[in-house]
Amino acid sequence: MSTDNARDASRYLYRVTWSEEDGEFVATCVEFPSLSWLAGTPEEALRGLRDLVTEVIADLDGADEQAPEPLSTKSYSGKFNLRLGEQLHRRLATEAAEQHLSLNQYVVRRLSEAS
Repeated sequence: MSTDNARDASRYLYRVTWSEEDGEFVATCVEFPSLSWLAGTPEEALRGLRDLVTEVIADLDGADEQAPEPLSTKSYSGKFNLRLGEQLHRRLATEAAEQHLSLNQYVVRRLSEAS
């Protein structure tokens, strides 16, 4: 991983949602799951968390520790292994055959429809 990519807090994956419990917007960062920031507006929450992530990255650099790699800069092969029970495997294979698809094509289609 390029250290420069990790130092750029803007490359991380952020999400801002409303917290009914807190009565404010909460910003979170996927790569830093223990960090969050509450604020009155989504923009303030995001800005506060990005500033915090920048500080944490600087602290990690100062301690010669590596910041997590941003998901946006990772390479993905398009493959992953999945273990599932025999009954589920049989059911999926049957459903795929009924639709005249390979099991892989069927599972990819189902996953795409779910997202």
